[in-house]
Amino acid sequence: MVKLERFETNDFERLINWVDSEELLVQFGGPIFTFPLTADQLDEYISDPQRSVFKVIELPANNVIGHAELVPSDHKTVKICRILIGDKSKRGKGLGQELINELLEMSFLQLGFEKAELNVYDWNIGAIKCYEKNGFKRNPDKVNRIEVNGNVWTALNMTVLRSAWLKLF
Repeated sequence: MVKLERFETNDFERLINWVDSEELLVQFGGPIFTFPLTADQLDEYISDPQRSVFKVIELPANNVIGHAELVPSDHKTVKICRILIGDKSKRGKGLGQELINELLEMSFLQLGFEKAELNVYDWNIGAIKCYEKNGFKRNPDKVNRIEVNGNVWTALNMTVLRSAWLKLF
């Protein structure tokens, strides 16, 4: 089980230590950060009032294991961004699915959004399956490509409507 709490300056060092390569930074952070990740970048990042930035806490141990963010796209749509299970020993155990569910519950039931969207690289099969388990579908009309260290990465856009998510429960 996971819960979300506000990501603050005392969380910076943990996140910086987790993001130990340019590839991971691009995978996790997209274009808003440059490698190496620094406290100055994170300070600017959390000062954006549009962003709701969270640390992910595993219960009942109360250990911080990850990071996530919500950003309103418009009054009906929220973007789920910068998702990371940073503690490598916690990956592949279903915690990502729990995290996405927590973010969707907050987005739909507390904040009142009608749709959530996210981007994921096409080679990240585990993440794609995680998102699909929470009702996300691929949006074939929205694809983006970037070059990372000489390799082209294709970002897929995925969306879920509140009504579709609610049917899962």
